[in-house]
Amino acid sequence: MTVEETLASLVDRFNRHAEKNPAMAEELDGVERTIEIALTDGGTYAVDLRKGRLANLRSGAADAADVRITTDTETFDGLVRKEIGPMKALVLRKLSIDGSLDDKLLFRKLL
Repeated sequence: MTVEETLASLVDRFNRHAEKNPAMAEELDGVERTIEIALTDGGTYAVDLRKGRLANLRSGAADAADVRITTDTETFDGLVRKEIGPMKALVLRKLSIDGSLDDKLLFRKLL
């Protein structure tokens, strides 16, 4: 599966989960972020979080990202497969999240 397909799958999974989980939708109500994912050995992608849903997944850097997630492809795959947790990846410096503390905690929900 390509990175683009993996990201599209994550977006779909997140949106389906948000639809089924009213508490999550309520928690994300009013949260609007543009999220950029930069793979140090791959491409850069962006997605928008609006009205509790992820949308507009695209290749390339965001014009004005609120949150920047930087990692390598191997760590990204490990995060997606839950072979490594976000906190461990952060501590090992395999993952960097530039944003507020709330944005860093939000990242856990996206996986």
